[in-house]
Amino acid sequence: MSKSDIEQLDDVFSKFIRLSNADQWGMVRCISCGKRMNWKQADNGHFVPRGNMSLRFDPKNCHPQCQECNRGKYGNIKDYREALVKRFGIVHVEYLESKKNEERDFAHFEIELLILHYTKEVKRLLQEKT
Repeated sequence: MSKSDIEQLDDVFSKFIRLSNADQWGMVRCISCGKRMNWKQADNGHFVPRGNMSLRFDPKNCHPQCQECNRGKYGNIKDYREALVKRFGIVHVEYLESKKNEERDFAHFEIELLILHYTKEVKRLLQEKT
């Protein structure tokens, strides 16, 4: 698995997360602060940082975030956590927190399958929301 494979998956997965959370006009809200923006302006924010491969491509761990929260406030994790608890419940958050120390390696074919899957989903969502 090359770095470019992971970068390609990061790119298409990020688009999927942002588009799947967008309304019919392509607008999303930052999970941490609630700021509204077009999906193209948002980041794909990870509750458990993306360096953790076991949750890096898990949609339960990823939500649209404004750049200020994701980059400027290093994920604004306190507000991110509160929003996750409100939206999905404490069990959801505890699940993510329990997996943050798990190690995960992806085989090359898994990365390729994920790229194909999310590419199809992005195409479908683009037709629906733009």
